Amino acid sequence: MTSTSFTVHTTLSPREVLDVITDFGPDRSKWWPNVDEAHFTLHDRGTDWAEVTEGTGMGWERERYSWDASAGTVTIDTLDSNLWGPGSQWRYAITPSGGGSDLKVTLDRKPKSLTGRVVATLIPLVGARTLGKQFESVLRRAESRRRDLGG
Repeated sequence: MTSTSFTVHTTLSPREVLDVITDFGPDRSKWWPNVDEAHFTLHDRGTDWAEVTEGTGMGWERERYSWDASAGTVTIDTLDSNLWGPGSQWRYAITPSGGGSDLKVTLDRKPKSLTGRVVATLIPLVGARTLGKQFESVLRRAESRRRDLGG
């Protein structure tokens, strides 16, 4: 298994961060750089879970998101993927910090294809930096949107 973790700070509240992560509306692909419209489907959703397929032409996953707003946690389990096998997972922990929030992201990957194995070798080398920048960009856009809406 390949793993990495990183933390991103934002001025958003923990609830706002959770809302960004669990917004499965039609604009999801505009917010998240690793999701394109052609590879996004919301299959089903409950009050604290969702099952989605998301990704790009290179890599997609069918995932189950589960969250606990009071604990500030989100777990994303891979159900099917062209790259990743069972046991692959994202975990988010959102904690209040400095007038905003810290989002700790942990990624565990079990490759199931040749491309998955190649990508998995890069995760320990550049995963935290690359993914951290992507999460920062998503959260900065959400901060800008909040300012634009007068929040």
